[in-house]
Amino acid sequence: MTAAAMDATSHDALVVEAVSHAYGAEPVLDGVSFVLPAGRIGGLIGPSGCGKSTLLALLGGLVQPERGRIAHPFRRPAYAFQDPCLLPWRTARDNIAFGLTALPLSRAERIARAERLLAVVGLSPEDGEKYPHALSGGMRQRVALARALAVEPDLLLLDEPFGALDVGLSRHLQALVRRLIDARRLTTVLVTHDLAEVVRMADRIIVLSPRPARVAARHDIALPFSVRDDGFVQAEVARLLADPAIARALAYDDAMPRER
Repeated sequence: MTAAAMDATSHDALVVEAVSHAYGAEPVLDGVSFVLPAGRIGGLIGPSGCGKSTLLALLGGLVQPERGRIAHPFRRPAYAFQDPCLLPWRTARDNIAFGLTALPLSRAERIARAERLLAVVGLSPEDGEKYPHALSGGMRQRVALARALAVEPDLLLLDEPFGALDVGLSRHLQALVRRLIDARRLTTVLVTHDLAEVVRMADRIIVLSPRPARVAARHDIALPFSVRDDGFVQAEVARLLADPAIARALAYDDAMPRER
């Protein structure tokens, strides 16, 4: 599917137009532009420190760009990070419900929604009674995801949420997250430095150069997530790395990147 074809299928979109940003005298982003249609997953990939997380903060409205424009119809962004950032003095259930305190919901309604989301992310009611220290890393990440989903976002921003997990658990949670996103038609932006992960997860890949980040390449993947097996992912990674602009931006040599 070409970029034009993908854009033509959506009336609403996340539009990033010539965005530049700096911290003091240090430029971080330099004229970044791309479009992500509503209901799609965009993958931001680039070398460590290139400005991916800064761009995510700009997309969520936490920071305003110094130059350029970000436009979208979304009103309820939610984040999930590599560090789950759970409150250690609250149970898993109460962590999920925490973001709902700003909404006009009773405590009973907040707890009921948290209970439903425990099941959605594959946790039991008993797990909901546990405090973060009693949860495994994968369970804590599930709680963080449920907390993000609890506010019923229309824009989901994921900052390397699988980066601290082992390969098997990472793959399992990738599949879970993708199914949830597809079921809810959530517009999503995933930040990662893992090319195999972004090939597996994203519909549109935006490759960023080293800082100050520019868009080195854009690439769309039309194949449905459910049939992106290991053979497809490996072949697509090799094809992308055959593009000198992508290889330079990601600072890869001829070796295939290892999967986590």
